[in-house]
Amino acid sequence: MTEQFDVVIVGGGMVGAAVACGLGGSALKVAVLERSLPEPFSPEQPHDLRVSALSIASQKILQTVGAWQGVSQRRLCPFRRMRVWETAGDTEFNSDDIDYPELGFIVENRVTQLALLGRLQQFDNIELIASSTIQKIDYRPAQSQLQLDNGRVLQASLLVAADGGQSLVRQAAGLGVTSWDYSQHALVIYVETSYPQQDITWQRFVPSGPQAFLPLTGNYASLVWYNSPDEVKRLKGLDQEALIRELTATFPDCLGGINRVLGVASFPLKRQHAQHYVKQGVALVGDAAHMINPLAGQGVNIGLLDAAALAEVLVEADRRGENIADVAVLKRYEEMRRHENLKMMTVMDVFYRFFSNDVLPVKFFRNLGLGLAERIKPAKNKVMRAAMGLEGKLPKLARGESLF
Repeated sequence: MTEQFDVVIVGGGMVGAAVACGLGGSALKVAVLERSLPEPFSPEQPHDLRVSALSIASQKILQTVGAWQGVSQRRLCPFRRMRVWETAGDTEFNSDDIDYPELGFIVENRVTQLALLGRLQQFDNIELIASSTIQKIDYRPAQSQLQLDNGRVLQASLLVAADGGQSLVRQAAGLGVTSWDYSQHALVIYVETSYPQQDITWQRFVPSGPQAFLPLTGNYASLVWYNSPDEVKRLKGLDQEALIRELTATFPDCLGGINRVLGVASFPLKRQHAQHYVKQGVALVGDAAHMINPLAGQGVNIGLLDAAALAEVLVEADRRGENIADVAVLKRYEEMRRHENLKMMTVMDVFYRFFSNDVLPVKFFRNLGLGLAERIKPAKNKVMRAAMGLEGKLPKLARGESLF
C-alpha cells in the first residue's frame, strides 16, 4: 500500500534532520529516511574523528528549532580566538573585538545529528524511518515514489535530497553537477595533548599545505594536515610513536606536547556544485547540492543555512496555500542559497590557491595581507562577522526568528 507524504527527506544527517526540524509543527506531513542511526552518546566515549566548527548562525538555527539543548547537554568546545599565520605574517581574530562570547563551537557531527534526530521525533507531523534501504527511486514531477527494502512504498509531493555528495535522489532527478578534485588529501588526527582545553583554533600555511588545530573538550584536539595523497598515505602507515615524532617536528610548539594519537582518518579534497538546486518536485540541500574545500570549515554551516532557507520557503508557501513542490516556489530557495554558496566556494578556492602557492611574490603579498589584516580593525571585524554567519542575507532561523 502506498503511503502519501507532502515531503520525504532522503538522508537524516545533520542537514536533512535540520530541514525536518524546521518543518516541525507545520501542516506538512514529513518523512525522514535514514539508513543507519548514529550510536547513542555517552560522555565516557572518546571524541569522534568527524567534528565541525559550528558558526554562530548554525547555533542560532539549532537553537531556534529546539535542538541546541541536545548539543550542549552532550559535548561541545567553544572557541573565542582564531589565529591564521605564515612565516612573517599573522593575524588573530578574537570574539571580544565584536562583543561576542565566542566565535563558534567545535562539535562532533554525531552529537549534532543526535540532537536534531531527538528533536524531530517530538513533532507529530514527522516520521523518522530508520534502518531501511531505498531499493528504487522513481522521480516524477507530480508525485515521486520510493520503494523500501521492508516493503513500504512512499509517495511524495516533494523529494528533498540530503543524501550526500553521491546523492541518489539528485541522480534520479537528472540534476547535473560540476566537479573537480584538488591535488591534496586531508589527514585528520585525534590526539591527547599535554595542554588542557583551549579556546583557540589555528591554521598555519606551509609549502606542502595548511595545518590546522581544532580544540576539543579536556586535553584533546583534532589536527588536520593537508598534504599530497602519497604523503598522507605514508603518514597513515606510521605507527603511533613515529607519527607523534612527525607531528612534533612539523606542527608548531603552541600545540603543546602530544601524549597519544587516538585516531587517524583521511579524505580527498573535492569541489562539486549542482548546476541547479531544484526542479519540479525535488530540492537539493547540503552535500547533495555542493561540496566545498574544508579549509575554513564552512561545509556544514552552509548546509545548515540551506536547511533553514528551504524550511522557511516551504512553510511560507504552505501557509499561503501554494503548491510546495512547484518549481516556482522552490526557485525561491535556490535564489536564496545558490549564489551565496557559490560565493563562499569561490572565496575558499581563491584562499586555498593563494596560500598553497610558494612563489616568492605571492608569499610576500600573503604575509603583507595578514599583517594588514591585523592592523585594519574594521575590515578584520567584518571578516570575522562573515565567518560567524552574522553578515549578509540570512534565513529567519539563522537570525533566531521562528517560522511560526
